[in-house]
Amino acid sequence: MPPLKFCANLSWLFTDLPEFTQRIYAAASAGFQAVEAAWLYDSDLQELQRVKNATGVDVVLINTPLGDAKAGDLGLGAVPGREEDFRKGLDLAMQYAKALDCRSIHLMAGRVPVGADRATIAVEMEDTFVQNLKHAADVLSNEGITGLIEPINTRITDPRYFLDSPHQAAAILQKVGHPNIKLQMDVFHWQIMDSNLTQNIHKYFPLIGHIQIAQVPSRNEPDSAGEINFPYLFSLLEEMGYQGYIGCEYKPLGSTNEGLGWVKDYLKRNK
Repeated sequence: MPPLKFCANLSWLFTDLPEFTQRIYAAASAGFQAVEAAWLYDSDLQELQRVKNATGVDVVLINTPLGDAKAGDLGLGAVPGREEDFRKGLDLAMQYAKALDCRSIHLMAGRVPVGADRATIAVEMEDTFVQNLKHAADVLSNEGITGLIEPINTRITDPRYFLDSPHQAAAILQKVGHPNIKLQMDVFHWQIMDSNLTQNIHKYFPLIGHIQIAQVPSRNEPDSAGEINFPYLFSLLEEMGYQGYIGCEYKPLGSTNEGLGWVKDYLKRNK
């Protein structure tokens, strides 16, 4: 079984450095061969390209734009009436992904509108999401890019986020019916919402296109105190033959480099 591969999430790691270009250099110096980030859109694209090429680091995942962050948007994929804004955001994400040779884009669902009842608007939001995902699938397939949808927990992180469980995501993926739209498994969110990690991984493994990790409930390094047994989880993913990257999307307890002992130990054991 080949060892797992880890990438640095630059929206969470090396955040003492203000520029994403600086964080790419830092990730490369720390031994990462790949990075991911949520939103790079305030960074100069040509400079990102230059640093990517200079370091040889792969960019493996970016998110679609938030929308109007000041108005409280967190993605637009499932938000009724914002379809045109979603498509414009997808076009921008595609521009960055193509320039950076990034092969995956997280298509953010967005939040239940303020004042709306989740149960009342759920069918409309799902229909909107499915149609937007079908459009995205066609656009992305022309470039060989995978679209991802990620459940985000509504118990701690974001009570208004529309997509909050792997079960909901799997049902939506079935309705979309495109093989280049897959499931992004963030272990932190899955554990908080459902806890049944082993069975859910087995059940949804064929749908998974990307994985992210953080300890629960603190969202710190995998070897920090918490609910998840990461050595077991890593062994499970090895046994199942997971070959993609695993994004390190956690809050370091100290400096990023001080908290990387867990990944260094893993790689030493699996040479």
